[in-house]
Amino acid sequence: MHITMIGSGYVGLVSGVCFADFGHDVICVDKDVGKIEALLKGEIPIFEPGLEQLVTDNVRAGRLSFSTDVETSVAASDVVFIAVGTPSRRGDGHADLSYVYAAAREIAEHVKGFTVIVTKSTVPVGTGDEVERIIRETNPDADVAVVSNPEFLREGAAIEDFKRPDRIVIGLNDDRARSVMTEVYRPLYLNQAPLLFTARRTSELIKYAANAFLAMKITFINEMADLCEKVGANVQEVSRGIGLDGRIGAKFLHAGPGYGGSCFPKDTLALAKTAQDYDSPVRLIETTISINDNRKRAMGRKVIAAMGGDVRGKTIAVLGLTFKPNTDDMRDSPAISVIQTLQDGGATVTGYDPEGMDNARQVIDITYAPDAYRAAQGADALVIVTEWNQFRALDFARLKSVMNAPVLVDLRNIYRHDEVTKHGFVYTSIGRPMNGAEL
Repeated sequence: MHITMIGSGYVGLVSGVCFADFGHDVICVDKDVGKIEALLKGEIPIFEPGLEQLVTDNVRAGRLSFSTDVETSVAASDVVFIAVGTPSRRGDGHADLSYVYAAAREIAEHVKGFTVIVTKSTVPVGTGDEVERIIRETNPDADVAVVSNPEFLREGAAIEDFKRPDRIVIGLNDDRARSVMTEVYRPLYLNQAPLLFTARRTSELIKYAANAFLAMKITFINEMADLCEKVGANVQEVSRGIGLDGRIGAKFLHAGPGYGGSCFPKDTLALAKTAQDYDSPVRLIETTISINDNRKRAMGRKVIAAMGGDVRGKTIAVLGLTFKPNTDDMRDSPAISVIQTLQDGGATVTGYDPEGMDNARQVIDITYAPDAYRAAQGADALVIVTEWNQFRALDFARLKSVMNAPVLVDLRNIYRHDEVTKHGFVYTSIGRPMNGAEL
């Protein structure tokens, strides 16, 4: 099957490469000439474990190519996926659909024969209706079916998620499109991946509802962590105790500095705005957004409190800048707000991240170090914001020897109180008793 992927960003590139690895012929198209030139040279614009090798293998096999030529690519395709950005619109928080609609117009101009147009981008309810209207207005003779097929990829585990999905949601109202989409995902049948066919609007809402629920779950355990600190309980044990309940589940119950990334912040906001437009507000989600926004700066204040309430003139080392490990994505990372709060308090910040420092330099003005120990050199405190694996086995004797003061603030709870304090560190974590034991 011939597939064109319009947009070669995170979702488009990962999806396109995985479809090629299934055996389909895939062209990833992007208007960014520099991005396409880099991909043609084998340079991957994002960090995602395993992606570079998959690109190399499928380009070599002749199943994957990259282009800026929309016309030729679309005309030769059975399926065209729209995987462009839908960022929060400035001013009102709604999803900015201008890139989606522009792609729809361009596809309409060049489509030939029956073609399935699939929205892979995360879009509000009703977007598919507008995409179809635009296509039919632009090209009344176009023989197309417009489908919703939201992605559920976790950055850092996207390839595994694509190839072994919990579910594949496909929203449509055309039997021909159902047959085509079944064929697109046929290679996954051996893994018994469940295909859920729904109406198009239902499919669009499923994506937002899923992300909003997970964001709410993260926010819930973060609030429980705050309560644990007040009453002397341990949030990790609370999390385990409720997570063992099959109705709740253990995932997304890890207390931390708040959620970030390319999905949860913008998708919760877009859902809230859509719900308000339909006079059906989602108050739980509105509250989740507010709590999470406030939490990030609160974590900066937590660091300040751990240092005696005054960081003016102090140097603080921050380990982990991306919003989660195994990605270079800085979008809405909690580290940004934590660092800004520390800088507002008069601190000098040094940071290190295994993959995200090039992107971090675009949004955070700090001193960057080549490794964790160089970041800690002369620091009055060390803060773990992102739980990269290489931060899970730090040499505390070495850290203590290079730091000005042995203070560790662990915003991801990756250490135990006793294993840190035995090295002479003052240790602060999230939602756990200060002395390492419950009251």
